[in-house]
Amino acid sequence: MYGSLLAASVVATAGALGKYPRLQLVILLLVTGLVFWAAHVYAHLVGERTLGQPWTRAEVRRVAAHEWSIVEAAALPALAVAVSPLLGLGLNTTAWLALGVAVAQQVLWASLGAAAAGADRSQVAVEGAVNLVLGLIIVAAKAALGH
Repeated sequence: MYGSLLAASVVATAGALGKYPRLQLVILLLVTGLVFWAAHVYAHLVGERTLGQPWTRAEVRRVAAHEWSIVEAAALPALAVAVSPLLGLGLNTTAWLALGVAVAQQVLWASLGAAAAGADRSQVAVEGAVNLVLGLIIVAAKAALGH
């Protein structure tokens, strides 16, 4: 669920990227999502493994599918970066757009997840607020660092 915060962190900390900054940021977002997905899959499998028992393909597929949302969370901010030239956005504004998209999707998914789990409206609001605060901490860090 926190893949969007990971994507927000990537955007917030990406400084000058080089000759093709938008392409490099898209690649950085997607590669980071994939690496963290793989690490989560591995950690989950190791944590569930019975000593001496190999993993089955079905088990690996199940865990990989369960953790895929980490990669999905990087996709929308990457898309925002990719289409930013079509919107006439400069690089700085592009980074802020991608950061905003990442934080907004984090709040949305946290709220939807709470609602799907049967939380009442006040708990859904708390889930959304907590995730908004976490996202705003990343926004504040980006603003403070001048990236």
